[in-house]
Amino acid sequence: MRSFGASILIPMDEQQTNHLKAYGIAYYLLENEVVIEWLLNYRGGSFLCPHLTALEEELILRGVSYDVITDGQANAIRNQIASPEVNMEIVQLEKAPKMAVYTPGGKQPWDDAVTLVLEYAEIPYDKIYDSSIIAGVLPQYDWLHLHHEDFTGQYGKFYASFRAYPWYKEQVAELEASAKSLGFAKVSEMKLAVANNIKNFVLGGGFLFTMCSGTDSFDIALAAHQTDICEVMYDGDPADPNCQQKLDFNNTLAFEDFKLERDPMKYEYSNIDGTELHKRNEATDKFTLFDFSAKWDVVPTMLTQCHTDVINGFMGQTTDFRTDLIKKNVLVMGETKSIGTARYIHGEYGQGTWTFYGGHDPEDYEHRVGDPPTDLDLHPNSPGYRLILNNILFPAAKKKKRKT
Repeated sequence: MRSFGASILIPMDEQQTNHLKAYGIAYYLLENEVVIEWLLNYRGGSFLCPHLTALEEELILRGVSYDVITDGQANAIRNQIASPEVNMEIVQLEKAPKMAVYTPGGKQPWDDAVTLVLEYAEIPYDKIYDSSIIAGVLPQYDWLHLHHEDFTGQYGKFYASFRAYPWYKEQVAELEASAKSLGFAKVSEMKLAVANNIKNFVLGGGFLFTMCSGTDSFDIALAAHQTDICEVMYDGDPADPNCQQKLDFNNTLAFEDFKLERDPMKYEYSNIDGTELHKRNEATDKFTLFDFSAKWDVVPTMLTQCHTDVINGFMGQTTDFRTDLIKKNVLVMGETKSIGTARYIHGEYGQGTWTFYGGHDPEDYEHRVGDPPTDLDLHPNSPGYRLILNNILFPAAKKKKRKT
């Protein structure tokens, strides 16, 4: 790449034609060892980059809006952001994080919003699943996303509605065979071992991001590490009748004091999920992002960069989280205040961090099994998908932040 001695500004406000692919451009630059300045709260969280021939060609090819600006204009922007009077900050993005997605091998990208948007934004990632995690591959990665998984061993609690369907039977058979091959007597025991490995990944400095049922089922599995919460149709024997009393909330990342949904015929894990609190009125279902101090609260400011602070809601097996069941040390970044739920939460554990984002697909309000994939060409400026992609870039800035 060759620089012309000027800069390229990639605006991320309403002037941007394709917000989602702009994140892919940022990752492309990091892969090519080009340092980017992320202008937090400046025009929706814009990117400032050197003016490079290959970059301009890539921007045009991917349909991303940009402006070529002089060094004087770039310095004026930096000076504006540096003023203590404005809620803005500059974060340097330095290195492309190595990405992994925890997902079954047969899943298509559109089965999960994160893999869908990674493909759309042209951001590379590796697929890994239970056997890889048990084998110890996680230290090779910086960032891990959990496909909307059920870590409790209850197969998503789809038994009541889908137990006769071929895809459900195949999923059960595959997971049981995998558990047996890895030396576990039950799928729930295998999933707990996977969850513990993932928790240790965060403890050692990894970045964890998950959505939908990958959020609460992960914490529930950790809480149930000393008991059996699976009924006979899931693991061949009844659940421990005292399993609720044996939950260990000290072992969870995000939630505490929740009550399990013990009915195996009900499509719900616990009372963490706020799905039933929603009126399912798509036109009025919104959640609001919190406004953080960019100069003092850099991490949540990065994770909430958007061109709007009011975002359309969307449902999922786990839509959002009841705020009274969230641990006190957890940071809420987005909420539906009227019903007492949090949509977007973040926390630290050891040297790493985790971020939970409720709901299945930000542009498919009430996604159902068998629905067609979302076409992101129709939603290139999706605020809900932007929150996912903020998490992609977050690890690129984390190392520098910790040096300050």
